[in-house]
Amino acid sequence: MNVLKSCVKSGTLKRVVLTSSIAAVAYNGKPQTPDVVVDETWFSDADFCRRNGKWYNLSKTLAEEIAWKFTKENNIDLVTINPAMVIGPLLQPELNTSAAAVLNFVNGAETFRNVISGWVDVKDVANAHILAYENDSANGRYCLVGRVTHNSVIVKMLRDLFPTLQLPEKCADEKLYVPIYQVSKKKAKNLGIKFTPLEVSLKETVESLKEKKLIKF
Repeated sequence: MNVLKSCVKSGTLKRVVLTSSIAAVAYNGKPQTPDVVVDETWFSDADFCRRNGKWYNLSKTLAEEIAWKFTKENNIDLVTINPAMVIGPLLQPELNTSAAAVLNFVNGAETFRNVISGWVDVKDVANAHILAYENDSANGRYCLVGRVTHNSVIVKMLRDLFPTLQLPEKCADEKLYVPIYQVSKKKAKNLGIKFTPLEVSLKETVESLKEKKLIKF
């Protein structure tokens, strides 16, 4: 809010590009099955997040709600970028949440969780911010999800990329795999985004983890 308040004072600012999250989009209790396509018209529900203990999702949902309310009241042109799990080469010395999720697959774990996740390359996210800033026609929200997939698919991709790595052999439970849903790419592609294949992002993430001596192989 301090940044947005400063934007109001500037007098010359034309647009604010805010980094939000898919966590502010897809968590509302609606069915998420293979025939469902999540898009920018979806909003996460704060009460649903509270009831289910989704505190990160709640924080992102409330933050974006406040940003939209403030910018509309103050005539600021706001664009939000809503990425999923962001992976790729690490710039920072510390391990972030998304890279840690990849590390959990390759650090000797015997099982993988029965969950699905959306993934997007860090370079695509950076590019989206630039395009949203430079393109006069950019507007509203942009979901950035290159692919939604089950953890079992991630393990297979990693095994194909790095055959010598010790990877999980089975799911942590014996239930049916959680089905995937889709996230619309239409608006992001219209902005000019060409999504990096997930295999490329995984490869660069693992190589970056190795470079930073977080894994050895």
